[in-house]
Amino acid sequence: MNRIVSTRGIALLTSVQLLLFSCSRPAEEPNHKSGLITENAMVVSARGEASRIGVEILKKGGNAFDAMMATEMALAVTFPFAGNLGGGGFAVYRMADGEIGSLDYREKAPMAASRDMYLDENGEVIPGLSTQGALASGVPGTIAGIFTAQAKFGKLSPAEILQPVIDLARNGFVVSQQQESRLRGILEVVREVNGEDTFYGKERSAGDTIKNLALAQTLERIAQNGRDEFYKGETAKILVDHLQSLGGIITLEDLESYQAVWREPVVFDYKELRIISMAPPSSGGITIGQILKMVEPFDLKKMGHNSSEYIQVLTEAMRRAYADRNFYLGDPDFVAIPVPELLDDEYLKSRMENYDPNLATKSEDLAEGKVQFAESMETTHYSIMDAEGNALAVTTTLNGAYGSKVYLDELGFFMNNEMDDFSSKAGVPNMFGLIGADANSIAPGKRMLSSMTPTLVERDGELWMILGTPGGSTIITAVAQTILNAYEFDMTMQEAVEAPRFHHQWLPDQILFEEKSLDSSVYRSLSSKNYRIHEGRTPIIGSVDAIMRLPDGKLEGGADPRRENEAAGY
Repeated sequence: MNRIVSTRGIALLTSVQLLLFSCSRPAEEPNHKSGLITENAMVVSARGEASRIGVEILKKGGNAFDAMMATEMALAVTFPFAGNLGGGGFAVYRMADGEIGSLDYREKAPMAASRDMYLDENGEVIPGLSTQGALASGVPGTIAGIFTAQAKFGKLSPAEILQPVIDLARNGFVVSQQQESRLRGILEVVREVNGEDTFYGKERSAGDTIKNLALAQTLERIAQNGRDEFYKGETAKILVDHLQSLGGIITLEDLESYQAVWREPVVFDYKELRIISMAPPSSGGITIGQILKMVEPFDLKKMGHNSSEYIQVLTEAMRRAYADRNFYLGDPDFVAIPVPELLDDEYLKSRMENYDPNLATKSEDLAEGKVQFAESMETTHYSIMDAEGNALAVTTTLNGAYGSKVYLDELGFFMNNEMDDFSSKAGVPNMFGLIGADANSIAPGKRMLSSMTPTLVERDGELWMILGTPGGSTIITAVAQTILNAYEFDMTMQEAVEAPRFHHQWLPDQILFEEKSLDSSVYRSLSSKNYRIHEGRTPIIGSVDAIMRLPDGKLEGGADPRRENEAAGY
């Protein structure tokens, strides 16, 4: 009888600094570190309970899309930081026969939303209005997403899939050290928004068990009544009444009209790789495409992993790609997006023409590129490979940590604050420092731009890698670097996930490095070329959950030790 086996990433990044630096060794050096290896199927997610429940569903005869529903809802139970019913996400899939596609279940602006809803009488952004409280929430898409995907491709009944999740919510999960810190950090604001007696207004310590009976009951109703329970049933009525009592503008009509949308993924080549990623309203696929295609002409392997030369050329590609991202991208149902032009080889070659290996380009001198044509830090990603050969990369979010901090005590979950991902005002940065333009302005029924980048990679015509990460604006650069780590520097999946990362997003004009990961000689080299390096305490950049198919057909999981990620499989 097959057993579910799993491995967990180490919680604190500082405990693995030596391991991180070891990833820059030459590829031919022996004794590479590997993650969990299994023969048949695998799930890698932010919590071990979610990964194991996903694998349990696969072992019961379900496929990747059944496991998606189970994993997503198990994260809502055990990882309220970002797992959710009150948010949304994106999924990119590849079937065993090579068919590819993607599903957009991103949140939408309520019909009562307006372009200037977060501005005062002087046209200035009102601080906090788009990030905290009921007015910050978009119409949730998560339940629509998992039911739409499972109805098209799944094999089991939703009731069978959701039962172990309901049991998990009812029996409880154990608070980790990281969770204790996060929950303490939001305690006062959660009480302020929801009242002293709210469920997550209570102090909790590592080792405590949280039993979310309200969420168990909500999931039971959804298991019995399906998708419509959330969008038309008792759950919908409770949600709307609660939000409107706090000044929110989401209506029953907004919920009833919400639909997840099937979209063509962004597909591009990088050398011998074929990369399949999410299209707008995700900015991820186009932006990683631009970054990778701009660095493709350079001999990155010869430069050396995280050498000053490597960091410089990748930074300049990031800078140019984010300038384009912030100007051109938005909801494709509302704005025309020049996707082929933005990924055109000649266009991207022209974008790098003013690259100077001896001097940094100034972001203030670099606007968006001129083409002709007629996004959380607090997010979560999971990767799934089933025994049939179907692959899923899924990223889902509430946007900020615990979303808008509005907690629905009767239903057992937090609401998102995704309205902040719109451009409240052109040229004014959002919570992640991203500058927006008119393409991402607020409009009724519009989906806000996202940085979520669920991605699949083919090599020699076969599926090679499934990956994605949380990280707000750093998601895109973390995914790009993980692909390069594995391909250019021959790292194992675990090494590629663990290696130190850096980030640049056009504005602010600075390179972010993870704490204690920048070599002094690299710092001196970059500084001498006028690169601005963020020298304050820098948080982790991403938390990648990935799967690599090995030459012998086995699967290797990459569970990022930066957070409590865990791979499980059989």
